[in-house]
Amino acid sequence: MAAYRLQIICMRKAFLLWLLLIAASLVACISSQSYPIAVALPQPIVPPQVRSPQVGQEWIYNVRNVFNRELVDVITEKVVSIDPRVRIERSGLKLGLLPDEIQEPWGYVLQDPHWSPPQKFLVVIPIWPEQLTIGWSDFYRTRYEVVGYPDASYYWGLNMKAIGWEQVSVPAGKFSTLKYQNEAPYFQSNDLFRLANYRQEEVWFSPEIGRWTIRRGYGRYLLGGMRWGGALWEDYLEWELVSWK
Repeated sequence: MAAYRLQIICMRKAFLLWLLLIAASLVACISSQSYPIAVALPQPIVPPQVRSPQVGQEWIYNVRNVFNRELVDVITEKVVSIDPRVRIERSGLKLGLLPDEIQEPWGYVLQDPHWSPPQKFLVVIPIWPEQLTIGWSDFYRTRYEVVGYPDASYYWGLNMKAIGWEQVSVPAGKFSTLKYQNEAPYFQSNDLFRLANYRQEEVWFSPEIGRWTIRRGYGRYLLGGMRWGGALWEDYLEWELVSWK
């Protein structure tokens, strides 16, 4: 009996060690993912003007899974109308036609297809910092509908902060960008089984092209009985500019 108990204790210890090794491997995997290389730039004395929208402007991005660098899709975004709203038509090489992005006016998003499901805001919010200066920040509260389902709306709160000016290199070239952070803490999901939600992203925005050169973001959420240490992941994606015109 004593030998059997000792065997059980050893098995439990081995199992706990295995769990710890799995957890450590996961942490190491996340922390070791490549991060955009950037060169710090000073704040421009006169903040640059953002390029105005024109029909035909286009941006093409490689979209990758941050965890394993797998190419998820190649997405083309193209301005198809600017009056009375700026409408950006989107399509993926793999996924085909995607929901449009709509800004009204330029720089303020009405319909944002970046997250899943795509959102239509009841009150527009900035899509990039209202002031292109280091340290600027603001918090925005609004509600959104899921595109195509106008019968319900959900709370959305967004904290936006300008981090610094950086030069980044992407397949489309070198750009001077304003790096800013978006954080949506404890927004309301249309999925009623989600009890808590969190999203965060970093964006390298180029006023020269009127769009981001890199956009990197993830989301996490809780179901019943969960804690944040075991929260589930949404997609962790990185957009990288391939070409623009």
